[in-house]
Amino acid sequence: MAFRRSDWDKYRDNDVTPEAVFNQRRKLIQALGAGSVAGPLEGLAAATRLGAAAVGTLGAAQAARAEVKIAGSVALAECADLPATKNTRWATLEKVTDASLVTTYNNFYEFGTDKSDPARHALSLKTRPWSVVVEGECNKPRTFAIEDLLKLAPMEERIYKFRCVEAWSVVVPWIGYPLARLLKAVEPNSRAKFVAFETLADPQQMPGVRSPVLDWPYKEGLRMDEAMHELALLTFGQYGKVLPNQSGAPIRMVLPWKYGFKSIKSIVRIRLTEKQPPTSWNESAPREYGFFSNVNPMVDHPRWSQATERRLGEGALGGLFAPRRKTELFNGYAEAVQGLYTGLDLKKWF
Repeated sequence: MAFRRSDWDKYRDNDVTPEAVFNQRRKLIQALGAGSVAGPLEGLAAATRLGAAAVGTLGAAQAARAEVKIAGSVALAECADLPATKNTRWATLEKVTDASLVTTYNNFYEFGTDKSDPARHALSLKTRPWSVVVEGECNKPRTFAIEDLLKLAPMEERIYKFRCVEAWSVVVPWIGYPLARLLKAVEPNSRAKFVAFETLADPQQMPGVRSPVLDWPYKEGLRMDEAMHELALLTFGQYGKVLPNQSGAPIRMVLPWKYGFKSIKSIVRIRLTEKQPPTSWNESAPREYGFFSNVNPMVDHPRWSQATERRLGEGALGGLFAPRRKTELFNGYAEAVQGLYTGLDLKKWF
């Protein structure tokens, strides 16, 4: 059978069967076939032994995963409590994803490109002292200590759906307040059309920064109307605790209608600008990652479909074989945010 280039492009690394498992499966089929010559019982016995070996291969991977999950759970448990008032307006009724998954299955390339790297390596991040510079097109630029930001507005707990561009999703109780509260404090002027964000980039604390996988520091941006929207959450905690390091401590954004990479972590600088700011993934691969990056099942990634997603924690092996579920436009928040994009071609401005 001949494959077109597009056939290969729709598969990702995590869709590929591990070589060890594939080899065991091939031997398993051969053993079952041998039963027709040596007798069905002999073939079945050989297949059983090989099947156990295949399970052992998966078992080793599961054991390593369990070890990381324990580390993630301990890291969250050691975080201080962060009291917050539940915001029932912005609380999905879907089942909350187990914290041990959310804190150990992360994209945070400053600590490595494997999903488990942040949980393994982020302990090196020092989140005190911490400050955030807010500058640019505003009347009252200021450097905020993290302690000041924690007191700037009442904390709310919001249970948001969170959709990764890699077609997996989670449901998380985040704690924070609308970004608009911070922006109003610095009084944007009439030239402020966009908001640019920047993550800490310290190679001594963040081993991934030594890699050229991206042009550091990590950068993100929003249009001003997006940044002022009530759903745009300046976030300090999750699951009733302050953020663990691997989740973007001590301050990050959560934008539930956009793909996860827009929700920038470990913020040190916010700049109000007149022109659209550069963003890291758009600079790295503009054909694959747009400036807006709204969740849209009708606009596929060049290498995979965005029509469906896998919810972590569902199905066998913690969601590894979870059934696919349909992805909703704007991740289910269309009623709240679609007015931001009236007249905008969402396929062109993805």
